[in-house]
Amino acid sequence: MSMNAILNSEHATVEIRPLGAEMISFKRKDTGIEYIWSGDAEFWTGRSPVLFPIVGSVYGGKMRTEGGEYELKNHGFARNREFRLVESDDSRAVFHLSADEETLAIYPYRFALTLTYTLEGSSLRIQYRVDNDDDKPIYFQLGTHPAFNCPIGGDGEFEDYELAFNHEETLERFFVTGGNIQIPDKSEIVLEQGTVLPLTRAQFEEGAMIFRDVKSDRVTLQSAKSAHRVSVASENFPYLGVWQPKNAPFVCIEPWHGLADADKFEGELKDKELAVELAPGEYFEAALIIDVE
Repeated sequence: MSMNAILNSEHATVEIRPLGAEMISFKRKDTGIEYIWSGDAEFWTGRSPVLFPIVGSVYGGKMRTEGGEYELKNHGFARNREFRLVESDDSRAVFHLSADEETLAIYPYRFALTLTYTLEGSSLRIQYRVDNDDDKPIYFQLGTHPAFNCPIGGDGEFEDYELAFNHEETLERFFVTGGNIQIPDKSEIVLEQGTVLPLTRAQFEEGAMIFRDVKSDRVTLQSAKSAHRVSVASENFPYLGVWQPKNAPFVCIEPWHGLADADKFEGELKDKELAVELAPGEYFEAALIIDVE
């Protein structure tokens, strides 16, 4: 079993574990503030899982592709797999997962999933790369799920915080069931021609807030009652999920390339929303850049 990777800069430390190649800590050195949720099972054991090869759930628990049906659990299998740490120094860590007999039994494609973490100052870049190692096209979705402590550093209350977008947005919220299946024809405008979405506990009583085709490529969690904030920039993740379990002391800011099946969905993996098709030898890349202040 690989050791955890620990990245250090003059301003911050980051820790990533091989299980799921998951970031489990992001601290500033000057304040000692931890920005990443602890994984306390009272609320949610995740911290920053990668979602692959699906985002959300498949209708009926079955994914159809290549003429067969495969059981895939919520958000796919990568978050529960041990990645191989192939490179690590103070500023960079590279984790790699490739197909094996276990993955081929539930996802019939040969792939390579590589996560590269690079820390510079108080900015962490997470590069996601999927390679098609098969002799046929492969299909997948890819998503992120970082959970940030909120309030940050204990400053204020949860409802003192807001999400600030770097472009003006009209945000139409879409809904999923408790089992992470899209609810057809249900939506709500939660922000109209603005840049700031105040957070409330009530917003999450019906689960995650889901936004398609967000213009902004940077979202900042901030409060007038705190000098600290965290921003999440993304590349090639056009959708956004925002989630917290009931009364949890954190919020997840989740850029996605994909979305859960709609209720009664009968299509194949290639028909899923924002599914990526890769020809043999091709690769797909996306990224998150997390800044802590």
